[in-house]
Amino acid sequence: MKSCLIVIDAQESFRQRPFFTERDLPAYLAAQNALIEGAKAAGVPIVRVFHVDGPAVASNPFAMESGHVRPLEGLAPFEADATFHKRRHSALVGTGLDVWLTQKGIGRLIISGIRTEQCCETTARHASDLGWSIDYVTDATLTFDMKQPDGNPLSAQDIKARTATVLAGRFATIATADQALARVAAPVAA
Repeated sequence: MKSCLIVIDAQESFRQRPFFTERDLPAYLAAQNALIEGAKAAGVPIVRVFHVDGPAVASNPFAMESGHVRPLEGLAPFEADATFHKRRHSALVGTGLDVWLTQKGIGRLIISGIRTEQCCETTARHASDLGWSIDYVTDATLTFDMKQPDGNPLSAQDIKARTATVLAGRFATIATADQALARVAAPVAA
C-alpha cells in the first residue's frame, strides 16, 4: 500500500502563542526529523500542511502577513510533494488534500505535526472515516499543557496519552517514527 507522510502545522506561528514552550520541542523535532529523513530515503511522498486563519494582519501569527506561516525552526528541510493551507482543524476540509491523495493512489497516511489533540487527531479521525489507513506517530506530534474546564492542569504528556488511547485500534495504528517507516513496505492487515 502506498504511503504518504503528512506534516501538519509544523510552523513558526506556534512560537508566538503564550502557551508555547520549548520543553518538549527537542524530542518532537528528533522524532519528526527522523520521520522526514526516513520518508525521503524510502521515496515516500511528504505533504506539508500550514494552518492559516483569522484576520489577515501582521499581528496574527496564523496570517500569511505575519511571516510566521513558515516551517518551524529546527525542522529538517524537505521538498514537499505538495503543500496545502487549511483553515479548519482537519487538513482534509477545503484544502484539496483528499483529491491529491486519491489521485496519487495513497492508501496509508502517516500523521505527524502540531498539535497532537487538535489538527493531528482531527485529521487522523477524518481520514480514517474516509477510508485511509492511518499510522499516527505520537512521538512526532507536539502539544502543550492545557487547563481542564474545572481549572485543573492537564499535561501535554497526558494529552498525548489520551489521544493515543482514543485513536488506537479504532482510527489509527499508533506508531513510533521507526515503526511507521518500517510499515511503509509492509502489507496492511485487513
